[in-house]
Amino acid sequence: MSILVASIQMELAMRMYDIISKKKYGQELSASEIEFVIEGFIKGEIPDYQMSSLLMAIYFRGMTTAETVTLTMCMANSGDTIDLSSIVGIKVDKHSTGGVGDKTTLAIAPMVAACGVYVAKMSGRGLGHTGGTIDKLEAIPGFNTSISTDNFFKIIKKIGLCVVGQTGNLAPADKKLYALRDVTATVDCIPLIASSIMSKKLAAGADCILLDVKTGTGAFMKSVDEAIELAKIMVDIGYGAGKKVAALVTNMDIPLGNAIGNSLEVIEAIDTLGGNGPRDFTKECVNLAANMLVLAGKGDLDYCTSLAESTISNGTALNKLCEMVNAQGGDLSFIKDTSKFAVAPIKHEIVSTKSGYISAMDTEAIGISSVMLGAGRATKESKIDYQAGIMVLKKTGAYVKAGDTLAVMYSSDAKLINGATFKYLSALSFTDKEPLPIQLLYAKVEKNNIIIY
Repeated sequence: MSILVASIQMELAMRMYDIISKKKYGQELSASEIEFVIEGFIKGEIPDYQMSSLLMAIYFRGMTTAETVTLTMCMANSGDTIDLSSIVGIKVDKHSTGGVGDKTTLAIAPMVAACGVYVAKMSGRGLGHTGGTIDKLEAIPGFNTSISTDNFFKIIKKIGLCVVGQTGNLAPADKKLYALRDVTATVDCIPLIASSIMSKKLAAGADCILLDVKTGTGAFMKSVDEAIELAKIMVDIGYGAGKKVAALVTNMDIPLGNAIGNSLEVIEAIDTLGGNGPRDFTKECVNLAANMLVLAGKGDLDYCTSLAESTISNGTALNKLCEMVNAQGGDLSFIKDTSKFAVAPIKHEIVSTKSGYISAMDTEAIGISSVMLGAGRATKESKIDYQAGIMVLKKTGAYVKAGDTLAVMYSSDAKLINGATFKYLSALSFTDKEPLPIQLLYAKVEKNNIIIY
């Protein structure tokens, strides 16, 4: 190694050492220091062990709003960014922090587009116990989520709606940082979660962003207070970047809707747009769509709620979904006749061994049980069984008798049933007293305003 190279590496190490030390003592990092860290890490000039040390210091000491905004923008600008300005009109996006049975994008994107607002959306795949929008869309035969930027723009301009997978070079700093956070126990850090989410949303180019921040047993944020804190930071980041942003804090103490698993969730979303969806899922979709329309300037919340509801009753949202599926190469006949979706060869009813009210559901455990059936990925290399999943028949608040069917499991492998069934049953709690009704929406976070419901 040359003396010059050794000298440069020592200088870099010393500078990073100073930054780590500064954050260790709870001091605020400057914009130039954060820019140095992200640029150096992406180039490979800052080693994993130093970045891990800084992440842990951030975990314990936190970050100011200014620091988090700078970190987010550095990550957003670390790779490709999408410029949607050639599409004349307001473009909206929605992000969910992840849940079980959360197939809302499949319903609300067509609802919003049916109201004349562009939805230009890049989505991800399943992560852990939570499902991914791209995996669900790919359960539709032929549906293409990997299309060129030119085609992405053409489809949006033509039908007002397109949902694709994230490009490989969208916010690469986030991808590299998340891989490190995942193995250093620093995933559950609010500034790092906020910057991870918002860097990808800002790079995707929408004018308005609605955040669906989940809280409860099936969410990364386990308490409402934590979820509100995360929502507030993300809204501040969005406004700091010149975007209109709002967040809803919603319940993930129960699965959303009844279907868990890719084909099952696609069918439930189609049923919902046809006016036959589960009440809780339909209500949440209308609420999310209405708030996206408010951000886009379509009117106040009451008016936008009625507008969103009308897209279901008059069939325009379902028609818009058909247009998107057709434009992205999917087999439209599956949308028009959901009985065409293949059914898993193994069907197993989960029977209650107890009588009483279901008082609670560990939604994360239920999500894991669906992954155990093949509906999700145990590792990055795992292949998804699109037919696998769970139809939940009894949820929190329901009274059941011993022998009643709680849920139905679907899989292509009979050997997976027993373990998944045990996991599912372990997720349920029972009581003799009827529990309080489930609250779907806890709070709305806007710039300088928090509404508690």
